[in-house]
Amino acid sequence: METYELIRSRRRTLALEITKDCRVLVRAPLRLSQAKIDAFVASHEYWIQTHLEQQRQRAVSAPPPPTPEEIAALKAKAQAILPGKVAYWSAKMSVRPTGLKITTARKRYGSCSGKNSLCFSCFLMNSPEAAIDLVVVHELCHIREKNHGPRFYALLEQYLPDYKERKKLLK
Repeated sequence: METYELIRSRRRTLALEITKDCRVLVRAPLRLSQAKIDAFVASHEYWIQTHLEQQRQRAVSAPPPPTPEEIAALKAKAQAILPGKVAYWSAKMSVRPTGLKITTARKRYGSCSGKNSLCFSCFLMNSPEAAIDLVVVHELCHIREKNHGPRFYALLEQYLPDYKERKKLLK
């Protein structure tokens, strides 16, 4: 049986998690017996092995994390490029963002707050220019349409008819 790290809390169910650093976490209710936890882990051994192997392969094939110097360079590039793109597209779209911020977010390239402040990840600068324009226009569209409904996509398509092809450049 695979060794695991046990985290007890006031939850009602058992849960398994494989972390990015290939540890097996088991989350369990406070009063559940160790025998039942061990039986749960043993019954999920195949799942654990499969997902551990997938995580190990991801870890091997993943590029090394960027250095602080690389992040600083990406931030500088973003601060040089994005304000101009936002100004250009917001004039073309007749919208006005209330602010612009550059972050080091890893999960999303851009966001638009409820108060119409835009936020972009510096890692967007690793994408082609067509993809950068897509993210800028996408977030500016959120000033008019706060959700991803049909009207949002109609608006996005009005300014970037090829947005679906551009989206593929982000992956």
